[in-house]
Amino acid sequence: MASKNVYESILKTLEKPGGGEFGKYYSLPALNDPRIDKLPYSIKILLESAIRNCDEFQVTQKDVEKIIDWENTSPKQVEIPFKPARVLLQDFTGVPAVVDLACMRDAMNRLGSDSNKINPLVPVDLVIDHSVQVDLARSDNAVQHNMELEFQRNKERFGFLKWGSNAFHNMLVVPPGSGIVHQVNLEYLGRVVFNTGGVLYPDSVVGTDSHTTMIDGLGVAGWGVGGIEAEATMLGQPMSMVLPGVVGFKLVGKLKDGVTATDLVLTVTQMLRKHGVVGKFVEFYGEGMGELSLADRATIANMSPEYGATMGFFPVDHVTLQYLKLTGRTDETVSMIESYLRANRMFVDYSEPQIERVYSAYLSLNLEDVEPCVSGPKRPHDRVPLKDMKADWHACLDNKVGFKGFAVPKDSQSKQVEFSFKGTPAKIKHGDVVIAAITSCTNTSNPSVMLGAALVAKKACELGLEVKPWVKTSLAPGSGVVKKYLDKSGLQPYLNQLGFNIVGYGCTTCIGNSGDLDESVAAAIAENDVVAAAVLSGNRNFEGRVHPLTRANYLASPPLVVAYALAGTVNIDFDKEPIGTSKDGKDIFFRDIWPSNEEIADVVQSSVLPDMFRGTYQAITKGNPIWNELSVPSGTLYSWDPTSTYIHEPPYFKDMTMSPPGPHGVKNAYCLLNFGDSITTDHISPAGSIHKDSPAAKYLMERGVDRRDFNSYGSRRGNDEIMARGTFANIRIVNKHLKGEVGPKTVHVPSGEKLSVYDAAMKYKNDGHDTIILAGAEYGSGSSRDWAAKGPMLLGVKAVIAKSFERIHRSNLVGMGIIPLCFKAGEDAETLGLTGHERYNIDLPSSVSEIKPGQDVVVVTDNGKSFTCTARFDTEVELAYFDHGGILPYVIRNLINAKH
Repeated sequence: MASKNVYESILKTLEKPGGGEFGKYYSLPALNDPRIDKLPYSIKILLESAIRNCDEFQVTQKDVEKIIDWENTSPKQVEIPFKPARVLLQDFTGVPAVVDLACMRDAMNRLGSDSNKINPLVPVDLVIDHSVQVDLARSDNAVQHNMELEFQRNKERFGFLKWGSNAFHNMLVVPPGSGIVHQVNLEYLGRVVFNTGGVLYPDSVVGTDSHTTMIDGLGVAGWGVGGIEAEATMLGQPMSMVLPGVVGFKLVGKLKDGVTATDLVLTVTQMLRKHGVVGKFVEFYGEGMGELSLADRATIANMSPEYGATMGFFPVDHVTLQYLKLTGRTDETVSMIESYLRANRMFVDYSEPQIERVYSAYLSLNLEDVEPCVSGPKRPHDRVPLKDMKADWHACLDNKVGFKGFAVPKDSQSKQVEFSFKGTPAKIKHGDVVIAAITSCTNTSNPSVMLGAALVAKKACELGLEVKPWVKTSLAPGSGVVKKYLDKSGLQPYLNQLGFNIVGYGCTTCIGNSGDLDESVAAAIAENDVVAAAVLSGNRNFEGRVHPLTRANYLASPPLVVAYALAGTVNIDFDKEPIGTSKDGKDIFFRDIWPSNEEIADVVQSSVLPDMFRGTYQAITKGNPIWNELSVPSGTLYSWDPTSTYIHEPPYFKDMTMSPPGPHGVKNAYCLLNFGDSITTDHISPAGSIHKDSPAAKYLMERGVDRRDFNSYGSRRGNDEIMARGTFANIRIVNKHLKGEVGPKTVHVPSGEKLSVYDAAMKYKNDGHDTIILAGAEYGSGSSRDWAAKGPMLLGVKAVIAKSFERIHRSNLVGMGIIPLCFKAGEDAETLGLTGHERYNIDLPSSVSEIKPGQDVVVVTDNGKSFTCTARFDTEVELAYFDHGGILPYVIRNLINAKH
C-alpha cells in the first residue's frame, strides 16, 4: 500500500524575489544527477510528476529511475505511470464522461459500496464549448439565432452537465457560449505552474479531445486521451504509458513576408508525418523560437494529432511569460511561474548558453523556406503549395478515387450546371467553393491570422470585390476576445460585408456543423455529381466530415479562406489569374488584397489588449442568463429518464459482479467490416449530422423526434442507443464487402444480405456470433473519440486486426475490452488472401498472467488459413484492464476493494 514520499529530502522552499515564500517544491537539481540536465524539457515534466507522486505503490523509485535514464530506457518501450495535474473535458465528451461517472455511482450502490467514492480526485475543467450548428450565416443576427437554437436543442444535455457540476466535487464548469475548449484552456485555464496546498508543480493535463495538445504551446504538457482513460485519471488512477521517444525539432530563421502561421503548421505537419512520430513527443527548440509568437506556437501544437505525435511541446521562455501577462494573468502569478521553472531548470533563457539536450531523433526547418500553402482535398497532411494548387486540382480530378483523386472523366471536367438561386440565374462547376469558414481552435486563437483575414476583407471591399451569395461564409471565433479585438481594429464591418459575420463561439464547420446548404445549391451538386469544395481554417478535412456535399475540403489560413471565398473556386492560379474585378472593371489579383506582415503586426499591436482577456474571462464564470435559469435536480445519484433521447443509462455495468471475467478469445467470428487504410474515428463514430435514412434517424422518429430536431451525433453522445446505431454510419465509409460501393452498409456473410452496419451487427449478436474487423494502416486516426471504441463494443465486435493503430484509439479499444491485433510487417488481409468471408478464431490463454505485452497471437480461419499477429496490449496495466472487461469495471472493483 501507499507510503510517504521517499523523495521528501529534496522538498525545498521557493523564495519570492522580494522576500517571503511561494511554497515548497520537489527540486530536480537537488538530486545531483547529471543525466537530468540533458533530458528534454517535456520528459522533465514526467520526471517531476513521478517524484512528487512516488509512494512505492502507484509510482515507485524504479519508475523514477526509468525516467531519469530516459536516454537508455526510451528505445526499450518501458512502461511508466503518469499522474497529470488535471483533466480537461469539453461538451461532447463531457456528457458521456459524466454519464459514465453517474453509472459507476449506481454500480457502486448496487454492489453495496459507498457511491460517493466516485468523485474526481484531480481538478476537472469542463468547458461546455457547445458545437454551434451554422443554421444561420451571413447575418448580424446569426450569433443570437444559432445560440438560441443550440440551447433549445441541447437544454437537456446542458442541464445534465449542470447537475454533474453540483453532484461531483473538484469540477469547474465553464458555461456554453464562452468559446472553444482549447482556446479557453490557452487563454484562461492553463496554470503553467500549480500551487496546491503550498506545493508547487508543473501544470499538465489530459483532455478528451485530441487537440488538447494546443496547450503544449504554452509549455504545459497536455495531450488527448479517450474519455474512458480520462475518467480513470479523474478517479486517481495513474495513466500507464510507454516512456516516449522525443524528436527534437530545430527552428531557425524567420517567416518571409506574406507567409502565415497556418502555412508553417501545414509544412510542419507534412514533415512530421513523413518522418513518423506516432507515439512520440516532439519538442521544438532553436533560435527561430524567438520569431514565433505564443499564438503561432499554439497553432503548431494544436495540430499534433494531424502529424501523429502525442505532443508538440514548446518549453516556457520569455515569449510565454509575455503571453501570460497579455492574457490577464497577474504579475504575482507570472513571477511564481518564472521563479519555479528557473529553480527547477525547466525555463529556457535564450540569452544564456544552452545546454545541449539529448533527443531520440533530430529534424530542422528554416522558417524562410516555408511558402503559402493549403492541405487537401481529403487529409490534413496532403500539403499543396499555393503556386501548384491549380495543377494539383486538375490532377485530383484525373486521378482514380483515393486521397488525391475523384476520377472525373475528362469530357465532363469543365461542365457547368445552371440553377436558380433565390430567383437569380447561377452556375456551378467542379471545384467551386460552396463553404468558406473561418473556424476552429487551430487558427481562431491566433490574432495575426484573424486580423490578417480582416485586412484581406478590407482591401477586397475597398476594391469592390464580392463573394457570391450562395457561398456559405461564416466566422466562428474560439473566444469572445476575438470579437473584442476585431471590433477595436474597426475591421469587423469588412468581414460582415463579405458574409463573414460571427455565427457563434464554438466548433462549427471543422467538426461537421456546417448547417445545410441552400436547397438549390444542394440539388445542383447532388443531381449533377459536382465535386464541390469547402475551404476552412480548421484541422480536419476527412471526406464526409465537413459537409456531405463537399467532396473536396481544403485546410487554409483565415486570410486564404477569404481569398478563396472571393475567387469562388479552388481551380485558380493566384499568381497568374485574377481573383475578381474591381468597381471600375479592372482585374484584381491575389497580391492586390494580401497584407504585409508589418501591416498585420501593427494592427495586432494596437488592437489586442490585456483588458480584453480579463473582462472576457471574469464574465464567463458568471454564466449567461439562459444557463443560469436552467433548473436541475439535486442529489448525488442521477434519476434516469427512460424516455430521454439525449441521456440514457448505458449497459456497461448491468451484469457486473466483483469477480473479473478474465481474458476472452474469439471463437468462429464473422468479419463485420473489411477496411483499407486510414479509417478515422470520424468513419467509425461520426460527430456530424444524422442522416435521414440511418438507423439512428429511425430510432429518433420512432420516439416522436422531428427531423429538424435530430441534432448531431456529437450532441447525442449521452445516449448509447443512438451512438450504437451511429457506429460506422459515416456516409463516405468504404467497406470492401460492398465491392466499390460507398456508404454505411455491409454484407451479412451467412445470408448474403446487404444491411446497415447496425442491423447486420444486431443480426450476428442475436444469433450468438462474435464479430471482428479487418483494417489497414492508421486505423482509428483523427479525434480521440471514446465512442469509436464504445460503439463497436456495443455492436459485439471482439477484436480489430489492422496493419497499425492510432495511439489513442488503440488504448480506447483495450479500455472497452476489445482485442487490438497487428498484422506482421509486410502482411495484411490482401497479402494473406483474406476475403472477410471467413470465420476467425483467436485463441488466448484463460489467465491474464500467461499473456505478455506485445506477444504473438495466432489467428486461424475456418478455411485453413493461419497467420501470426502482435497483440497490442502495450503494458501490464492494459492487460489488467482486459482481465476486468475494461478500464471502468477495473476502477470500480479497485475502489470497492480499497482500504476505507
